[in-house]
Amino acid sequence: MYHLRIVLLLLFGLNYFGNASIAQTKTYSKKEITKLTDEASRYLKEANFEKSLDISKLALRSSINANDLYSAAISYITIAANYAEMAEFDKAIFFYDKSLSYADKTNNDTLRKRINNNLGNIYCFEKKQYEKGIKYYEKSLKYSQKLADTNQVFITRLNIAWAFFDIGLFEKGFPSLEFINKYNKKYGDATNAVAVNMLNGMYYGHKGDDNKATSSFLNAIKFGNEGNEKSDLSFSYLEFSKYLLKKGDYKKAYENLARYNIIIDELYNEEKIKKANLVGINLELEEYKREIDRIETEKLAQLQSLNKSKIIVLLFGVVFCFLLLLLYTLFRNNNFKKKANATLSQTNMELLVAKEKAEEANILKSQFVSTISHELRTPLYGVVGITNMLLDEHKELADSPHLSSLKFSARYLLSLVNDILQINKIEDNRIILESLTFNVSDEINMVKSSLSFLAKTNDNEVVVNIDPNIPEYLIGDKLRLSQIIMNLVSNALKFTKSGEVRIDVNLSKVEGESHFLEFKIQDNGIGIHLADQEKIFDKFVQVGRKETDYQGTGLGLSIVKQLLGLFDSDVSLESAIGKGTVFKFVIAFDFNPERTTEIINNIQVDMSSTQIVKVLVVEDNRINQVITRKTIEKNNYKCCVVDDGYAALEILEKENFDVILMDINMPLINGFETTRKIRLKGIGIPIVALTAFDKAEITEEALSAGINDIIIKPFDSIKLFKIISILISKSKSIA
Repeated sequence: MYHLRIVLLLLFGLNYFGNASIAQTKTYSKKEITKLTDEASRYLKEANFEKSLDISKLALRSSINANDLYSAAISYITIAANYAEMAEFDKAIFFYDKSLSYADKTNNDTLRKRINNNLGNIYCFEKKQYEKGIKYYEKSLKYSQKLADTNQVFITRLNIAWAFFDIGLFEKGFPSLEFINKYNKKYGDATNAVAVNMLNGMYYGHKGDDNKATSSFLNAIKFGNEGNEKSDLSFSYLEFSKYLLKKGDYKKAYENLARYNIIIDELYNEEKIKKANLVGINLELEEYKREIDRIETEKLAQLQSLNKSKIIVLLFGVVFCFLLLLLYTLFRNNNFKKKANATLSQTNMELLVAKEKAEEANILKSQFVSTISHELRTPLYGVVGITNMLLDEHKELADSPHLSSLKFSARYLLSLVNDILQINKIEDNRIILESLTFNVSDEINMVKSSLSFLAKTNDNEVVVNIDPNIPEYLIGDKLRLSQIIMNLVSNALKFTKSGEVRIDVNLSKVEGESHFLEFKIQDNGIGIHLADQEKIFDKFVQVGRKETDYQGTGLGLSIVKQLLGLFDSDVSLESAIGKGTVFKFVIAFDFNPERTTEIINNIQVDMSSTQIVKVLVVEDNRINQVITRKTIEKNNYKCCVVDDGYAALEILEKENFDVILMDINMPLINGFETTRKIRLKGIGIPIVALTAFDKAEITEEALSAGINDIIIKPFDSIKLFKIISILISKSKSIA
């Protein structure tokens, strides 16, 4: 077999070098990229969202390829601004955050000032999250003052006053109003005259000064009608209407409200937004064109390879000689194998019996672990859910250390259950690494955010440093990577008091598409004794633990070592008592520019109008019913809850729903059988299993029953609504 491998290797090498071709992609200079970003901004000002998005994506691809961080930040700002103009505010926030990450890499205060001000506008006036929005305004104000940008200081102060007035905190907003009144003649102009007068009208109206309030509102309306600031004019009519209504002048209040509605209808012309749908179609056509070009290139290479037929014939003769030698070797080895097989057969029979007994015991162990995890996850869902409900309904408890401790303890217990399941899966060889596109920086920062409570508990600071040479998008198993880093960082935080934990990620080398990343987790905690360093990666081992400590089960580092084994990697350890600990490991991830381009091109514009979504929840546990209902209704969905599968079948005869959330383990009739009966009735509503069972255990039966997706309790509400949105969209497109 060894000789055959050599021959096949020779054939593969000849074919590879004969057919290799260099794909050429147009590269843009810095000047050309700047021209693209300027052009995208111009189309945005003209409300041509289709062209602006199209050119912004081209500029973004070119910026990433050229490692032009500034232009990449500008491109993300323009994409975010397009979404903001089209009232897609969540997407706008996402891309402003991306642009802010690039602005931080360039240390450009002008970009930071601009992005923070725009985020303040969205959070205050679109999301109505004023506290968060005002914080962004204050950051923008800090950068503006640092740059001595007095015009921007004036605008940001105006926005802060407006935000405070909007929520009735006139005394907090008054210092900013006082500032803009003082410097209005110097820095104000026609574009903000409407807003300045309107804010004065709101303040004087609050103070009961009717003459000044009426005069200010009328001046705002006058300037608005004379200029182009239609949006500010509409708000002036609205605030004047509120003021007149408060005074009891209902007729004039109604007239001003009517003028506000007329301007709003003019501003939000749906035809402009619908044009942007064409962008997705054009991008798909570009992908098809690139695929056709690739196929044509391959065909040309195949034609060229035919000219090498003489070499192939000669090589074939060499292969034939190798095959004759191989046959002779196989004949000699066959006689030896016959003798060895007789001995091995008896041994194999004995091993087979032992293997069957071991497998039977292993199945029983897996079933036990699965049952225990299900029984633990169900009450944990209640604890986590009720904690979140308390935080949502009683904002005054947001800073309560008791509630934070409760939430942390529940999540800690959930993490413990997941650790036990993880060890069980690895030992049963049930983990297969996935190949997904991800951003290393995003995953590291998500881990940092998840462990913020633990860091705060021990008065620690988590510092993240990521090599800027690492490509933005890599391909690999991001979930397993996050688990490795999560276990190492949480371990460091537990054994460090009033110190620092560093997460460093550096690009160590590149081989073809493989980018080898070196991860280093370092702390200045208590350290590990040399004698204990060999055994800390064993299961259930905890060194240096006192009777009063609460430091887990000792599975974390064992999971880290076994998961790194799946990546063909290992972890190294450097530590000394009193000086801290350093863990290092290297993982190779693939980098594929075509996949990166695909992600950027797949930025979709959702033009669907806001609709009411009806959700049917099938759940027998009363606590879980309350939590799930609260979660659903918090997203402004309509929710109906039933206790069992028969009740679900009965209500589906009377009402229509957009999606069904189905518990699996229920009395009378379980979730699988309920789903089968629903499908037999010809009802095609998307069904999502909401269960405490491990996903891998029920996936096969869930799919055969007709369930569309599975979410494990306790679940992330953002993930739930994303899955619901996707399933409803697919259901409507099929219909």
